[in-house]
Amino acid sequence: MKIFGAVNLQKAKFIYRRDTVFNAKTYLGFLEQVAKTCRRSRTHRIHLIQDNASYHKDAGIWGWFKENRKWLEVHQLPAYSPEFNATERLWHHTRLTGTHNRYFKTEEELLETLTSVFGNMQKYPDQIKGYLTPFL
Repeated sequence: MKIFGAVNLQKAKFIYRRDTVFNAKTYLGFLEQVAKTCRRSRTHRIHLIQDNASYHKDAGIWGWFKENRKWLEVHQLPAYSPEFNATERLWHHTRLTGTHNRYFKTEEELLETLTSVFGNMQKYPDQIKGYLTPFL
């Protein structure tokens, strides 16, 4: 499964998007989704912290960042530092509560489980607040 994810640390709001590949085009689609979600309640600048995936460094992506710099500030994590990435904690939660030591006969079964885990994170943000405290 290819899943992009982001989290609003203050609200423990999880945003995700499933796609077929990780590349600049699909990442841009995810960024547009994040922007749309954040625009509704944006009263201050958004700080996007991203790792060093190759598509994060694409010129088109940085062009999009430049166009949206009035409300968005981008920060790059140091290389090989997942411990500084809050979303990594949510992937850990997903493994613990949904996929660890489970066999999925079909991709649909896996997708149902992930959708359930992600839905619970969105519906019950208190469930994931503990994972995010070190970043506040």
